[in-house]
Amino acid sequence: MNPTPHPQGSQRCGLDALGQFDEIVDVRTPAEYEDDHIPGSLNAPVLSNEERVLIGTMYAQESPFKATRLGAALVARHIAEYLETIFADRPRSWRPLIYCWRGGKRSGSMTAWFNLIGWRARQLDGGYKAWRRHVIDTLAERPAGLDCIVLTGPTGSGKTRLLQSLGAAGAQILDLEGLAHHRGSLLGALPDQPQPSQRGFESALLQAIEALDPDRPVFVEAESRRIGQLSLPEALLRAMHAGRCVRVQAALPQRIAFLLQDYAHLFDAPEAFGLTLERLIGLHSRQTVREWQALIAADRRAELFEALVEAHYDPAYLRSSNSHYAGLDLAMTFDYDPTADDGHAQARALIDQLRVPA
Repeated sequence: MNPTPHPQGSQRCGLDALGQFDEIVDVRTPAEYEDDHIPGSLNAPVLSNEERVLIGTMYAQESPFKATRLGAALVARHIAEYLETIFADRPRSWRPLIYCWRGGKRSGSMTAWFNLIGWRARQLDGGYKAWRRHVIDTLAERPAGLDCIVLTGPTGSGKTRLLQSLGAAGAQILDLEGLAHHRGSLLGALPDQPQPSQRGFESALLQAIEALDPDRPVFVEAESRRIGQLSLPEALLRAMHAGRCVRVQAALPQRIAFLLQDYAHLFDAPEAFGLTLERLIGLHSRQTVREWQALIAADRRAELFEALVEAHYDPAYLRSSNSHYAGLDLAMTFDYDPTADDGHAQARALIDQLRVPA
């Protein structure tokens, strides 16, 4: 199928044609791409981070003509380099979609050259800004149609592990903490995995939601408005708060054993772990936090987690869940062992109890 051209010109098309191309090429700078990009797109920057700053400064402080002339030379050099490297093996029939910040000169230059070569290249009308508007608008509407089954339960009950087992067992899931690269609590930062930007998170979230079958329920873990530094869209929160709830319940010894597995990395940097706990001063007395820090220093891991669970996490869970999830009073209780090896069997048991097709 040939990409549908945009009325403004044969080399432009809109977001509705995304699926008609062999490859999507993002020609913005590496910094722009890292912040957010159309999922699956390849970054082939026609200006480096430093070059874009240089051109912008020259445009504003010296001369738009000089800036445009230098920019054209830099862009041409980068396109020539890519023709001999990353695009050297593309066949004659290749159909790329190319975009920059707003569908201007950067993507227009590469599109023009590619078409002169003989490829059927198109430029995304409106560029990344059009994609960003699409993400915002869709996330404000699409989640309202989700039939959410919300896994609630205190810290250490293994909700994330259960969610992943449900997905492996064939159920439909939305793993928000996986998309956010964060476990959602004070101690939830993942080692060597920084969180994406808010825009990057929302693009990945949209892709995940659009892959869901709207006629099937979706399991999701209960979350607050923020997962680490990232905010959830209001429409998704409303759908989750209105959803059916499952109260995941695990015995305290199993919860502590699970936390010792899942949060063992915190003890690799005990000083940083202790400093993180200081953020709880105000919610708990300075003396209590000092006692917890002493447990870290003594490597008394099980005692520390038990103290945190009983004094901080369980009371916080009761306060937040009861005030947000309307279905919690009617929730079925599911006894779960997050340390067991039969995660798949436990997930199947929950699917069967709920009579959810998988």
